[in-house]
Amino acid sequence: MIIVDTALKARAEAGAPVRVGMIGAGFMGRGIANQIINSVPGMELVAIYNRHLDGARRAYQEAGVETIQTVSTLAKLEDAITKGKPAVTEDASLLCKTENIDALVEVTGTIEFGAQIVMEAINNQKHVILMNAELDGTVGPLLKVYADRAGVILSNCDGDQPGLEVNLYRYVKSIGFTPLLCGNVKGLQDRYRNPTTQKSFAAKWKQAAHMVTSFADGTKISYEQAIVANATGMQVARRGMLGYEFSGHVDDMTHLYDVEQLKSLGGIVDYVVGAQPAASVFIYATNDDPKHHHYLKYYKRGEGPLYSFYTPYHICHFEVPLSLARAVLFNDAVMAPLGKPRVDVVASAKTDLKEGETLDGIGYYMTYGQCENADVALAQKLLPMGLAEGCKLKRSIAEDAVITYDDVILPEGRFCDRLRFEQDAYFATAV
Repeated sequence: MIIVDTALKARAEAGAPVRVGMIGAGFMGRGIANQIINSVPGMELVAIYNRHLDGARRAYQEAGVETIQTVSTLAKLEDAITKGKPAVTEDASLLCKTENIDALVEVTGTIEFGAQIVMEAINNQKHVILMNAELDGTVGPLLKVYADRAGVILSNCDGDQPGLEVNLYRYVKSIGFTPLLCGNVKGLQDRYRNPTTQKSFAAKWKQAAHMVTSFADGTKISYEQAIVANATGMQVARRGMLGYEFSGHVDDMTHLYDVEQLKSLGGIVDYVVGAQPAASVFIYATNDDPKHHHYLKYYKRGEGPLYSFYTPYHICHFEVPLSLARAVLFNDAVMAPLGKPRVDVVASAKTDLKEGETLDGIGYYMTYGQCENADVALAQKLLPMGLAEGCKLKRSIAEDAVITYDDVILPEGRFCDRLRFEQDAYFATAV
């Protein structure tokens, strides 16, 4: 975003940097911390929350910051920020309450805790950037309602595939095309992967085994495409998405899709396995002006009717500061739900499950998530993947069967369940 760097430069020259607090200091959080501290003039990472202080300190230390203040009260946090002392805390609510933070970036990957802290941030008039597709895909539409009421930005982020897709979608629309497909390229899709099969890969890249499992078993890409759908108004062509395998370039793949079907659905989100460029995102769009078709042939964009646009890489944490700047300086969300949910991620059995078992979490052994159109999921009472962890099975479930609310006993007292029920009720009457 060319305009963002100019705006940040002005803030740096004025001695008024954008002040950021970070919730979570894991693998991606440490990358974001390093990026803000060492590569983004005009922005400061003033405080980090983590469950364990050592993790928060590590994020600062790996970025070259050695003088760090531990705080446990709001007064101490505000004093530290005022004096320019980076602060760490085990109390996330302090970052929500202080007036000395302009925006928060939420990087926990959690549902229950993430929902609580984002709601508290919104209630305290804080802009929130999510690097948490799982939370966004579970209760993001309702959180957006609350953010709008509070007059703050709730947005997912630049850098990762969903943000790149929506940036590209906005660009394609801005030059007069009609986007009909938002796509995501994967290298692997195997819904039966688990932390045991992914242990060595996780160790190689210094990530948690359950996290990389969610990449491999399709849960993560389901959340990513669900939030793209909710931000664009698109749907899925079928449960689980089409998910073609294709070894060529994304420019050469348009023939796999039926343009009339795409139009009838109002556009779809999808993924493809094996296409090139690897780790890219793409948009397929039409242009109904026949005068442009000659130009598009001249520009080597093909014969149509679908025209391909793509971003050949994603570099995740490097671009998250741009999202924070867009929210604070321009009141612009990278991507946020338009309103009523369009696509949900539903829990499905990774193996045969037995009555009485308690479901484990995202990226573990018992379930995987797959996309389903939200109206279908609601009508069939399908269990959102984001609520599956901790549910006790009332009956046995066969491998690959979707799980319904009627199949489980929900844990008592969860905030995320209350928000989800409120979301379903709120949008039941929305047009």
